[in-house]
Amino acid sequence: MDLAFVLYPRMTALDLVGPYEVLAHQPGVTAHFVAETTEPVVTDAGLVIVPTTTFAALDRADVIVVPGSSDYEGVLAAGVVARWLREVHPKATWTTSVCTGSTLLADAGVLTGRPATTHWAVRELLGRLGAEVRSERVVRDGDVITAAGVSAGIDMALTLVGLIWGDRVAMASQLAIEYDPEPPYDAGSPESAPPEVVAAVLGKV
Repeated sequence: MDLAFVLYPRMTALDLVGPYEVLAHQPGVTAHFVAETTEPVVTDAGLVIVPTTTFAALDRADVIVVPGSSDYEGVLAAGVVARWLREVHPKATWTTSVCTGSTLLADAGVLTGRPATTHWAVRELLGRLGAEVRSERVVRDGDVITAAGVSAGIDMALTLVGLIWGDRVAMASQLAIEYDPEPPYDAGSPESAPPEVVAAVLGKV
């Protein structure tokens, strides 16, 4: 089973690494890190990731994982990822996104008229791009699964493992990574965070 993890400049590392750690350890999986070129990609926080193949060379995958970016507007404007997604999505068994990666799926026409989620700060944009916006942490519509902001990529990946390999394997994967969050603050959504914290985050996105 070929998994394509999409790379591009200023992507958010955890959007990719979280799903990768869940999915890449499953049986029969071959992971590909695909980008426009094989030059190292620098994420928005400075982590450097080296692609293993290019958009031109990889024209299909069983599973596609599209991470988001703090520079989502710039990535949308470039159009490179969306062009590749238009080609490969029809051939994939599953197409997924994390955080603002859903805006790239929408720009490629994958989410037109379909329910999808994204980071809470860009829900309005996702709606303008043609999706039916939901606020759930993970939304599945047929062969497309979208996750909300950053850390929700782990939830998305566990959902996908359950669909492909079964619930027992998904539960074992959750236990293996000890995914049992107990955050020290109740500020993980705009509804629970103090208004001044929400305003501060909005000022950065």
